[in-house]
Amino acid sequence: MGNVRTEVVDHVALVTLDNAPVNAAALDMLQELTDVFDSFNDRDDVRVAVLTGAGKCFSAGADLKNRPDLTIPGKRWNRNRVVREVAYSIADCAKPVIAAVNGPALGAGLGLVASCDIIVASENAVFGLPEVDVGLMGGGKHAARIIPHSLARRMMLTGYRVTAAEMYRRGIIEACLPADELMPWAMDLARTIASKSPLATKLSKDSMRTIENMTLRDGYIYEQGNTAKLSTTHDAKEAVAAFVEKRAPVFLGR
Repeated sequence: MGNVRTEVVDHVALVTLDNAPVNAAALDMLQELTDVFDSFNDRDDVRVAVLTGAGKCFSAGADLKNRPDLTIPGKRWNRNRVVREVAYSIADCAKPVIAAVNGPALGAGLGLVASCDIIVASENAVFGLPEVDVGLMGGGKHAARIIPHSLARRMMLTGYRVTAAEMYRRGIIEACLPADELMPWAMDLARTIASKSPLATKLSKDSMRTIENMTLRDGYIYEQGNTAKLSTTHDAKEAVAAFVEKRAPVFLGR
């Protein structure tokens, strides 16, 4: 594939945006990314994914230099669909996704980050919705999933770019690290998740994604249902046996 590189080692998929020089969110890259994350749903060799960018940028957002001709009938609808669905392919992916933000994550790049389950960034990363500076409007809904009310609006209305340090101070991301420590930290976390029962992590993500817009009562009922499903599995019995026998569990994903 051209703009997305994928490497799977020990159940961890490292997905790298690779559209030099700034990993602009061109339509072909977004479609490619959607296909990659959709494939993870059917791959037993993938238990968790890490999403990052090549070079010094995570993604600078929409590709303004190569915008499609939106006057062509149907083209605007197609573009909007591709841009919309890539976020869902990450958010709805059955496997947990860690964003390792190695540099600027702007506009559509911030949308990708906001769709991930866990976010960690290097100290040189910044997050923003710069569309207002070129007379356009950014995706505030994705930003508002992780960013507080006032800050999200400030970003959208002024183009303000939030540093990784500020994101960490506000509790939006899990860590703000020196650049050379970012990927080791993210990959170590990924390996920790991959060591758990794949059924447990899959249903845990399913629960968190599904209950996000539910009431407390309905959300907890849904979680209880997933817990009941897990309790009858081989992996659940293996986890209990391993605890009693004081050994590491061997999960089979069934």
